[in-house]
Amino acid sequence: MSTATTNEQADIAQIPYPLDLYRFDTTAKGITGGFPAVTEADIEYFHRHGYLVINDAFSPTEIEDALAGMLHLMDGKCPDFRAIQFEPKLVKKKDALEGQARRDAIRKIFGFVDYEPRLNAIATHPGLLGVLEQIVSDTPELFQDMALVKPPRHGSEKAWHQDCAYFNLPEGTTVVGVWIALDEATPENGCLHIIPGSNNEGPMIHFKRRDWQICDTDVPVARDTMVPLKPGGCLFWHGLTHHGSPVNQSEQRRRALQLHYKPASVGEITIQERMDVYGSEGKEVDC
Repeated sequence: MSTATTNEQADIAQIPYPLDLYRFDTTAKGITGGFPAVTEADIEYFHRHGYLVINDAFSPTEIEDALAGMLHLMDGKCPDFRAIQFEPKLVKKKDALEGQARRDAIRKIFGFVDYEPRLNAIATHPGLLGVLEQIVSDTPELFQDMALVKPPRHGSEKAWHQDCAYFNLPEGTTVVGVWIALDEATPENGCLHIIPGSNNEGPMIHFKRRDWQICDTDVPVARDTMVPLKPGGCLFWHGLTHHGSPVNQSEQRRRALQLHYKPASVGEITIQERMDVYGSEGKEVDC
């Protein structure tokens, strides 16, 4: 990531968002029983509402292993891995930080599946891939992997957006995001918020404001639904589903894995073709 991009992110991170942009009175319901519990009705629910929650998708051991793999990379124990992005507010202080303070300055790591087998095991989990295959009606192909952190007190907002606005994929592609809680994700520490049904309402123009985002006044906030998760809980959402997460206002960190899959048979489009749909300011944007 260039210095200019990092500085731009630091600047936009200082812009406050309207206090009424997120609601905290509606919570998404999930299913229990892990991946084997997913039925055809659940797949239909995903396509109708744009999301599916599995409360207990991964075991405690799988989550412990994934978290250990994430910390291994964050702590610099894999010399070849450098894909670490720091919180915009703390990026200028990162070289002076050590230990837990440095971990809590990190916003995300990405591109880790080829470096850390414990994280690759999550991304290629047979149960996960089986559900994805049902959703996309094709072989699911992983094309983006990230581990996300909202550190205590200063974990920043991710403004409302559609993931398809970031990806050079043909309009109409069933892109599926998968969000896996490594810590408990709560309303206080910045759990995800979604707009159910927005996946069926088409692409939205995005703008570079606090992020590459949907305009605040275009978000149907009245339908805002929180997705709190226990460790091992998993959220699937459609690439057109509006979603975002507010700042971490608590003393608890919020760590998660975020993976994106597409049908293997789908090719790419040009950046210009994507911008023609989602907005002219999106040439170099990072989900």
